Parts: sequence; C-alpha cells; structure tokens
Amino acid sequence: MDMLWSGWGDPAKAAPLPETVTGLLRDLLGVKPRTAGPVALEDIAVPEPGLEPAVRQALFVAVGGEEHVRVDAETRIRHTRGKSTPDLLRMREGDVADIPAAVVLPTDHDEVAAVLRVCAEHGLPVVPFGGGTSVVGGLAPTRRGAFVALDLRRMDQLLALDPVSRTATLQPGLRAPHAETLLAEHGFTLGHFPQSYEWATIGGFAAARSSGQASAGYGRFDDMVLGLTLATPEGTIDTGRAPRSAAGPDLRQLLLGSEGAFGVITSVTVRIRPVPETCVYEGWRFPSFEEGAAALRRLAQDGPRPTVLRLSDETETLIGLAQPDAIGAAVAGQQPTGCMAITGYEGTDEDTSHRRDKAAAVLRECGGTPLGEEPGQRWAHGRYSAPYLRDSLLDAGAFAETLETAAFWSRVPELYASVRDALTTTLTESGTPPLIMCHISHVYENGASLYFTVVSAQGDDPVAHWEKAKHAANEAILAAGGTISHHHGVGTDHRDWYVREAGSLGIEALRAVKRTLDPAGLLNPGVLLPLD
Repeated sequence: MDMLWSGWGDPAKAAPLPETVTGLLRDLLGVKPRTAGPVALEDIAVPEPGLEPAVRQALFVAVGGEEHVRVDAETRIRHTRGKSTPDLLRMREGDVADIPAAVVLPTDHDEVAAVLRVCAEHGLPVVPFGGGTSVVGGLAPTRRGAFVALDLRRMDQLLALDPVSRTATLQPGLRAPHAETLLAEHGFTLGHFPQSYEWATIGGFAAARSSGQASAGYGRFDDMVLGLTLATPEGTIDTGRAPRSAAGPDLRQLLLGSEGAFGVITSVTVRIRPVPETCVYEGWRFPSFEEGAAALRRLAQDGPRPTVLRLSDETETLIGLAQPDAIGAAVAGQQPTGCMAITGYEGTDEDTSHRRDKAAAVLRECGGTPLGEEPGQRWAHGRYSAPYLRDSLLDAGAFAETLETAAFWSRVPELYASVRDALTTTLTESGTPPLIMCHISHVYENGASLYFTVVSAQGDDPVAHWEKAKHAANEAILAAGGTISHHHGVGTDHRDWYVREAGSLGIEALRAVKRTLDPAGLLNPGVLLPLD
C-alpha cells in the first residue's frame, strides 16, 4: 500500500477535528476554513520523463526488466519530495517541480550497484527512497534536471538471524512493522518505534540516525546498528566484523546519518532483544515543565531508567498532544493541567515491576503525581497518530509543523525558551501568531531532546511564513548551544546550519569522503552537504 500522495499514511485513518479544537483554532489563532481542497492527482500536469532510450534500456537491464523502471505520472508523483508541511502544501497545489524522471526498483545489492553504474555512466543523479517520510527536504535534490528515485521497497527481506549473538541482518526497504513481524516469529524485537514507524524503513532509520519513542530503554537506531553494507558508484563498503573494534575509526559511524549522499545502504545488521513479557505505560503530572524536566534528568542520570520517558510542557498538556487520541479534552476541562509525563516499562515481569516501583518513588520525590495507566495506554494507542492530526489541521485551514533539537541538560532551559521566542516573534510579525507546544522526547545521562509543534493560521503564504520562522528557530538553536537536528536529519532544510555546526574543516573532510565514493556528485546532490 502506498502512502497518501498529498498527506500522511493511510487515508482511512484520517479523522476530522473535534469541535473543541476547531473552535480553539478559530478563536485563538484566527484560522479560517479552506475554500478548496487539494488538487486531484489526475489533474496534476507532469512533465515528460526526459530519459534517453539508451538510459532507460540500461536501467531495464540493471533491475531485470522494464516493469521495475516506472515512468508513469502517478508513480513519479508519489516519489516527489517527502512529508514536511511545506512539502505537503506544495503537493496539494499540484507543484511537482522536484518530480523524478523515473522510479527504479532494485531487488538486491547487485542490482543497486548496477543502477549506480548506469547512472554514473550517464551523469544521472540518484535519490534513494525508502518510506518517503523525510521532513527535512531529504528527497528533493538541489540539482535541477532529470534524476532517478531509487525505491528500495523490493528489498524487504530478513537476510539472517543469529539467536546466539542476538543479531539480525535486514534489507533496507523493509518497513518497520514488517521487520517487527519477521523478528517476532523468532521471539525477538528491534524495539525501534519512532512516530514514523508505520511507514519508515530500516535503511531510512540508518541513513537519518533515527530515534524511537522507546529510546530510553532500547537506545537510538544508531546504537542498534552493528554493521552496514553500502553500494557506491565506486564499489562496495562492508562494515561490522565485530560488535566493537579498535581497528581504526568506526566506518559505521561515518555511514550512519549520511542520508544517501555517500552511497545506498543495501543491508543493516542490528542487535535484537527478546520480545518483552510485559509492557506497562502510565501517566504522571508535574506542576511545571521545569520540575518535570528535573525528574526526567534524575531518572536518566541515576536510574532506574524506564523504557519510555517523555514530558509535555504546559501548553502541549493543555491541548492534549501528550495523548493524541484525547486531543482537546483538557481544553474542555476533562484533563488535569500542569505537565504530563509518560513512563513506560518493557521487559520481563520481574524487571519491569522492579524498575516501575523504584522509578515511581523517584518521581513522587520530585513532585510528580501518579495518574495511573489510563493516560499511558492512551498515549500508546495514539503514538503514531500525530501526522494524521496534521493532515486534519491542514484541511481545516491551519498550518502545523514540527522541529526538534537536543542539548546538554544545563542548556535545555535556555534552548527551550530561545526557540519558543524565535518562533512566536517571527510568526506573529508575519501575521500568523502561533500556538507553540513542546515535549522532551528522548533523554540521556548528559542531555535531552526538545520536540516542538507549531500551529498557526495559514495566512496568505504559509510556506514563506514558515521558512522565515524556521530560519529564526535554527539560528536560536545554534546560539543556545543545541544541535540542528536530533533525529529528523539534515536534508536540505538544515544543511546550511549543519555546515556551521560541523565547522569548515569538518565539512571539507566529509566532502573528501563524498568525492572518493561519489566522484561525479550524483548521490542525493545538495542533501547533507552543499554542492561544490
């Protein structure tokens, strides 16, 4: 099943907004209903592919037949850009300026390598395409002209499983739910559940350094990766001979987060864990975001650490985003105010019970009030629903977008305030005063991530308004000592700030890697690194 071309995920899961929410949007933000819906897919004017017959024939040979090289309008539209709000707004207007000339579907490493050789021979850029869930411009190359979208969906197999070492080797086009099903047949789980879980792929997780909602217990995806295979125009790189090594710099870390700019990931070896006996989620209330953050820091630093640990600020708690399927309930007086924290525990019955009891004592000592399992179960039930909520907001005439960052604990308060101020000031000056919500989504011993959600009226030019606000927020992030991305990646949207964060010498080192692996600069041009 394909994702909705002009929105997120399965269209059947979209739902209209409750009246409490539409009333809030109207009264607080001045949101006006849209007068027209998205342009119909069949009405979009799509340019001709523009591929020479010799190129198409060579691609047919590379992937075993012309049925695996698609140039029809609908397939190309569905591979245009990712799923950021600006991406969706442009698609809803029928803007396909970034459309690929063809969509190529290889089935294994050798076919990927063959496609890259063909594209290098003919000077044709290649954009790897997994689940299509990028929200940072990772699927829209800077270079204009014809390019190929390399769709990895046919590469969806569990290649190997080692129950003794607890490792699994997976192909990159394997979507996360399918990966969990295959692993569960052997009694294992990966434990990686980001908000994009239903649609994102194993290769995408590695290419963007993804972080799942249970990262406090299972770790980030880059913590899970033990080995990678990378196909490049110049050959193949294999990494991961052992779980850890002192044999020089770790090439895995160079390839993780490379976003298709260095090569195409064709397999990933990950560590796996037994399927948990017990999963328990519960809610806690704190009087303020500051007090809740202090409680999370104490658990992250001194333990016991829950598997899931997150905290919504006052605004996000009031609106109901801490429990996406209860959106608007607090506004109607059905939920307590303050700040909502969600804790979750997964593992054996004994370990889960022990950590839960010990963590509860710490949370109470830090000023937390237990709310029982109902808020936690509601969070777990709605944990993947926020992108669908965004579609409903867009349909209602609102603008909704997210951004995220991370910093050391001592810098988190300044980072939180600075980003909120930058977004509020810039959007208010643009005539679309926003509602700013935030939560701590991932915690570490030394710091945490902040995930912001922004809602406003669309105004006369929502994309331009957001670009201005995002620019101000990015500047605030760097000034406050945060990283430009914690788990969404760099893409084209964050590239200029990533250059400043990494420093000129660091960027030149990465350019040298790209020149070695991709001399013609054909892999995802302009993503991660500026064009030469």
